[in-house]
Amino acid sequence: MRRVLFIANGHGETAIAARIGVEIERAAAADPLSLDLFPLVGTGGGAGTLRVVGPRRAMPSGGLVAMGNVRAFSRDVASGFVALFMRQISFARRARAYDAVVAVGDAYALAFAFATRLPTLFVGTAKSVYVAPYGPFERVLLRRAARVFVRDEATAERLRAQGVAAEAPGNVIVDLAGDGGADAPPVRWLGVLPGSRDDAYADGVRLARVVRALGRRRDGASALLSVAPTLDAARFERALCDDGWRRAAEAASEPAGALFDVSDGAARIRGWRGDLGTLLDGSTLVLGQAGTANEQAAARGVPVVALDRAERTGGRGGADWYRMRQRRLLGDALALVPSDPEAAAAAVAALLDEPERLRRMSEAGRVRMGARGGALAIARAVLDAVA
Repeated sequence: MRRVLFIANGHGETAIAARIGVEIERAAAADPLSLDLFPLVGTGGGAGTLRVVGPRRAMPSGGLVAMGNVRAFSRDVASGFVALFMRQISFARRARAYDAVVAVGDAYALAFAFATRLPTLFVGTAKSVYVAPYGPFERVLLRRAARVFVRDEATAERLRAQGVAAEAPGNVIVDLAGDGGADAPPVRWLGVLPGSRDDAYADGVRLARVVRALGRRRDGASALLSVAPTLDAARFERALCDDGWRRAAEAASEPAGALFDVSDGAARIRGWRGDLGTLLDGSTLVLGQAGTANEQAAARGVPVVALDRAERTGGRGGADWYRMRQRRLLGDALALVPSDPEAAAAAVAALLDEPERLRRMSEAGRVRMGARGGALAIARAVLDAVA
């Protein structure tokens, strides 16, 4: 049996690998492949049908150690990162039983893939000319890959001009959210996307405070909070109840399958896990501190609102580096609002009263994120590589 190893260095990257795996399985149903995932970040939650292999461990940073974030990296080192790294690189060097490797993420994942000395395909998820072009060292690595797929045509065009045979057949992030419901949802809500890392619990509470304040301003608010596969719904519910929310007396009927249902009189929040497309299709806008999920919302034409991290970065008055990076990536599809719940709610209320701005944000998201179909195109390339 032909074997393919995915190496992913992030939670969103794991989801992307799983989505490509789905397309491989569909295309090779008559002659199945063995598909494994080696997660460099996290423990492989959300891997879908991919078999998780290799040494792995959740680190405090959740993989967000770029941009000179020495403090986050120091916490990882104190938690055993060096020993984990050595075990991971040893595993990569011994992973010779595969026919091809697919690195999903950035140059870090690609370097691990090259350690296997096997034919390697690269799916670039983080870099774009919109926010951070590939640098000289990264381009040296990219030229060694058998196939290079990047997230948008502008980035592929720049790389081709620099001697990298890059392709942009579609952004896999756009493929991540499913098709949603067959019909328009009968109710509308605010989508709440706290993310998939451990800080999502705290971010969920912060976003819920905005929903609460908005409900008081607009005679009620209804929100659906996305619980990632890597997270615990009961822990979200406890955190919300500790912050003053109460379990709703009557369970909501839409959408079906709520994990929890809390209210404070002016607002209501339901926890939900399932096809993100269903959540997004019913969302007027999303309040999101997520990475990949925020991008999925923008790709679907849903305006995204994120909180400025000033209160969590020593009051410096600006968003954290990751949110600013996402702002550059998504352009006008993403609006940053103050961290204070009342100020954030005022900004969201004003936005909801501007249908023309909501329309422009929707259009900007679809343009920046690009077309669907990347997962299938990459799956076909993988099958060609192992034929």
